[in-house]
Amino acid sequence: MNPLLENFNTPFETPPFDKIKTEDFLPAIKAAITLAKTDIQKIKSEPIPDFENTIVALDNAGDRLSLISSIFFNLNSAETNDEIQALAREISPLLTAHSNDILLDADLFEQIKQVYAQKDQLNLSEEQSTLLEKTYKGFVRNGANLNEHQKENLRKIDQELSQLGLKFGENVLAETNKYSLVVDDESQLSGLPDAIKEAASQLADEKELKGKWVFTLAFPSYIPFMTYADNRALRKELFLAYNTKACKGDELDNKQSIKDMLKLKNQRAQLLGYESYADFVLEERMAKSGTAVLDFLNNLLEKAKPKAIEEVKELEAYAKSLDGIDRLEKWDFAYYSEKLKKEKYEVDDELLRPYFKLEHVIKGVFTTANKLFGLTFIENKNIPVYHQDVTAYEVKDENGNHIAVFYADYFPRAGKRNGAWMTSYRGQKIIDGKDQRPHVSIVCNFTKPTKTKPSLLTFKEVTTLFHEFGHALHGMLAKGTYESLSGTSVYWDFVELPSQIFENWCYEKACLDLFASHYETGETIPSSLIEKIKNASNFQQGYQTVRQISFGLLDMAYHSTDPSLISDIPTFEKEQMKKTALLPDTEGTMMSTSFSHIFQGGYAAGYYSYKWAEILDADAFELFLEKGIFDSNTAKSFQKHILSAGGSVHPSILYKRFRGRDPKPDALLKRAGLI
Repeated sequence: MNPLLENFNTPFETPPFDKIKTEDFLPAIKAAITLAKTDIQKIKSEPIPDFENTIVALDNAGDRLSLISSIFFNLNSAETNDEIQALAREISPLLTAHSNDILLDADLFEQIKQVYAQKDQLNLSEEQSTLLEKTYKGFVRNGANLNEHQKENLRKIDQELSQLGLKFGENVLAETNKYSLVVDDESQLSGLPDAIKEAASQLADEKELKGKWVFTLAFPSYIPFMTYADNRALRKELFLAYNTKACKGDELDNKQSIKDMLKLKNQRAQLLGYESYADFVLEERMAKSGTAVLDFLNNLLEKAKPKAIEEVKELEAYAKSLDGIDRLEKWDFAYYSEKLKKEKYEVDDELLRPYFKLEHVIKGVFTTANKLFGLTFIENKNIPVYHQDVTAYEVKDENGNHIAVFYADYFPRAGKRNGAWMTSYRGQKIIDGKDQRPHVSIVCNFTKPTKTKPSLLTFKEVTTLFHEFGHALHGMLAKGTYESLSGTSVYWDFVELPSQIFENWCYEKACLDLFASHYETGETIPSSLIEKIKNASNFQQGYQTVRQISFGLLDMAYHSTDPSLISDIPTFEKEQMKKTALLPDTEGTMMSTSFSHIFQGGYAAGYYSYKWAEILDADAFELFLEKGIFDSNTAKSFQKHILSAGGSVHPSILYKRFRGRDPKPDALLKRAGLI
């Protein structure tokens, strides 16, 4: 029997990773598609469509297919290989075709329309109304009203887009994995902390390059090198390798894929009656329109750019005074920024690292969740995991009730894409009167332990862990009826609120005192150091804000411009980045070809949401600062209206229920030192 098609005889029905083989996926997906088609057929056979037998039944249809798909695609991100990638190219078209079979089924849509036409007479709850609206709109926005010829076009477009997105991600991962900077002379590593050198030596040993040091494009290797290495030529070499990923004109080049994706997305949007892909996406966002997004980003740019220009001038003068640098280049920025920050605030990552042993930070995250929401995390070695680095936990509430399963995967490896993300293997919903609890995971790429030192995190890695854990809380504390409205199933420009607000606790003494202690001496992080962290939190915030805005504006330009006008991707990127450029351009480099957020992930026409959600998180955290960062009433309100409510109601209503009013941008501008 195929373990993916059997009942999972594991703790909490978690995926039986110890039994699943790669060759199980394709037959399981095919069998699950057949089961899902049976579910749809049953709905279509209902003589009198109603909310339960049509709308709710559709939300629950294809459960097994959703489960198997989530296991497969999560592995393709966190533990992939050539075989899994080849399978993904075979499986994606099957899933796209199946999804289109449902969304373009005229008879099924007719039943949905019948229920939708009665919505005012059905006496539905808020959540039920949202599900009905979302279901009806989901069909309309995916072609249900098109004629047969147009539907066929849509199918072809969706098939091509699914393949292009996969190929884009595969190329970025391949580029990341194939590059290594090999150093054989230790004098070239001047400036690098001992722990970073030891990690590079250990990596060299693993690659059978004894007596050498290896640096890669994985974040825990790349970022420290760019931050601390005195050797400017090697910084440049590593920078160029990182910033020329998938744009070298070879078989891993993504430029044509970008053009093809933009063309297909635009065709899809116009087929559905929208002027651009951005218009299509933003209809279902808090921002509502491209005009609103651009106004938001440009207003923020107006406030941040003068500060950013000042910061760059200050750094240029500093680099010149220190090393006679006449022209500050992009590969110099992190290096001199870290030196300047240390000089101004007497704090840097290497001073902080000893206080942030990974195991201590994990404990701190769990303790913070306990103090706020009453959660406890108990490691469970009986829960199968997909890699030895992964730890599985059972999550319980303050009364000892089972809340969720939580997986944590912290270190880089060849089969894992760069960055950090939260994902889900199973969502929360009420099914047959029972509360199906979620299985949630966070995947990161943190500094690995060495032979002599444990994993010691930078402060940025600490905030990243809190960020992803905030997403995880959104999934774990879900308390909805329908899976498509549960947990993180919210508007894309609202989904970053739970993650970004959770970062704020990292700057508060009452939180840091819970876990930040020296890994050798056990000494709690000194108050003076916490004060320095807070003082330095605004360091170069103008520059960082402009940088984020530049990504948001580039994303919006790609998805609102007629693709026929984009003849050359490097030229287009350069043109769009002009008004946010703060440092000299480096010929031959670009970010678009590895901009996975918008070309592989779900952030197309949505990258602005990081800054949008920052306004929400700064405004929301102000209430915690007023009442106390562990105030139980504020935490309960945040849990009820934000974390547990999911997408059951429009996010602006949920936010108002928590905050008592609409969000104000002042808190963000103040926090960033822009006012």
